[in-house]
Amino acid sequence: MNALTMRPGQQFSPTPGGTRLLRDAMGKFTTGVTVVTCSSAQGPVCITANSFSSISLDPALVMWAADTQSQRYPFFAEADDFAIHVLASDQRELCTAASKEAFALRDIPHGENMAGVPLIDGCLARFECKRSACHEAGDHVIVVGQVLQIETREGAPLAFFSGKFGSFAP
Repeated sequence: MNALTMRPGQQFSPTPGGTRLLRDAMGKFTTGVTVVTCSSAQGPVCITANSFSSISLDPALVMWAADTQSQRYPFFAEADDFAIHVLASDQRELCTAASKEAFALRDIPHGENMAGVPLIDGCLARFECKRSACHEAGDHVIVVGQVLQIETREGAPLAFFSGKFGSFAP
């Protein structure tokens, strides 16, 4: 077992050179998967994010975290409006496409709202937001959005655990 592989019961302190171990440890938290979208002069932009959470019910606020080193970050840093799409278990291909290509929506059917934000159909939930605040947090920025419109449907979620996709069965 090499130094970059986590062993059962292993303890370590996070270090700049130990980001793989930190990522592996964070991967032990099962999350849902989202695709965040915004418009840009170059076309619709998308990014996958599992760092999504509700912040407040009144007012309705949500957050997601954007990697400031991502080539997609500048598009979201400039966007006042965005949408967060909570993916269903049958949207794994959409997630893979969005994770590989910032402009994947050029090849994926989608609509847009009145603010020009790309909207993906078939998601379990969609939150159309206006940026409320941004907070620097290490190598990420926490983006807080005020929820303006929500759409939901029933279905199984796309889940992510230890670098692998899965689903949740009640």
